[in-house]
Amino acid sequence: MKKFDIPTFYKSSFISAIKEARKQTDPRKKDFTPTYLNFGSVGFYLARHFGFCYGVENAIEISYKTVEENPGKRIFLLSQMIHNPHVNDDLTNKGIRFIQDTAGNQLVDWEELTSEDIVIVPAFGTTLEIEERLRKIGIQIERYDTTCPFVKKVWNSSKKLGDQDYTIIIHGKFKHEETRATFSHSSENAPSVVVLNMDEAKIIGDVILGKRTNEEFYKYFEGKYSDGFDVDKHLESVGVVNQTTMLASETHAISMYFKEIMQSKYGEANLKQHFADTRDTLCYATNDNQEATKGLLTTDADMAIVVGGYNSSNTSHLVELLEEKFPTFFISSQNDFSKESIHHFDYVNKLNLATTDYLPNKEVPKIILTSGASCPDALVDEVLDKLLSFFPNIRSKESVLLEVAQ
Repeated sequence: MKKFDIPTFYKSSFISAIKEARKQTDPRKKDFTPTYLNFGSVGFYLARHFGFCYGVENAIEISYKTVEENPGKRIFLLSQMIHNPHVNDDLTNKGIRFIQDTAGNQLVDWEELTSEDIVIVPAFGTTLEIEERLRKIGIQIERYDTTCPFVKKVWNSSKKLGDQDYTIIIHGKFKHEETRATFSHSSENAPSVVVLNMDEAKIIGDVILGKRTNEEFYKYFEGKYSDGFDVDKHLESVGVVNQTTMLASETHAISMYFKEIMQSKYGEANLKQHFADTRDTLCYATNDNQEATKGLLTTDADMAIVVGGYNSSNTSHLVELLEEKFPTFFISSQNDFSKESIHHFDYVNKLNLATTDYLPNKEVPKIILTSGASCPDALVDEVLDKLLSFFPNIRSKESVLLEVAQ
């Protein structure tokens, strides 16, 4: 896989060494068991896969090179490069301005842009409408397009489905930049609708089976279906794609649900005409991180800490998985906790919480540590170092690395 040139301050020599050691023993990435780090008075379970993925490293490399190669030019990002505040803050400190926020609200008027400006398309991609607007201004977006190739893979899958006259059901968060972009590209090729979860999928299933009215569909999914969507016509044949950072198990369940619905209505012999048995469009990094998180669930850990941006979809799903078994704290950096208390994020209710006495009261506590695909390894390392400072007689990182490498 391609090696990217990203700033050294995002890297961690300690974590890089652990990842390299695991790569040597498991080059095909078949083993999702975590790495146990025995520091003596405390132990850590480090997920098999976590941190920057291909798409994120590609976006960061292009962004920093763009700044270096264009001194004196105005450089804009359509929205946040990735969902990590530390990365985005560093880019703005280098003079890059955001045109929109993550919800699509305008921060810089389109009229302010000129053909001399540089506009970087973030890793989430963007809508066809915004692409056309930029081209009319005279801005060349292709050179500075950092759209993740796995997002483009979803767009290609959508086109193939549309070419075969399937309606596209997108499993995603409608306000998320990636889903807005995918919906735009998908709608260009086929009737499209976005569902957040299985509950929303079942509403469409009931409409298909005649258990709910067309009016209920239009009311519930208002703003989430493509122009000209005709329930009577466009729910006869469907295929499912997803926002690449959604839970793989949920996307699969939604896809299988629609398979059962179509089989029930049209019969097994006619199933292929009404249901496209698409392969999951989840990206490899999201899949690896989620499988590695499931590996963490097999441990005897006492608690879990997940590091990442609070608006990061893939990170929130890691928290969701770990919460099934462990007290889990979603933080953004080492500044969010002390020995006595931890400030963490409730991603469901979008609340900042504070918890005291959160550390396990055990002789040798065991702590899970992982991060999302948009989180630099350096942040995870800083969290690890701060946690280690709370415990006596800690073994050195060098000695722990030697054990991992054996």
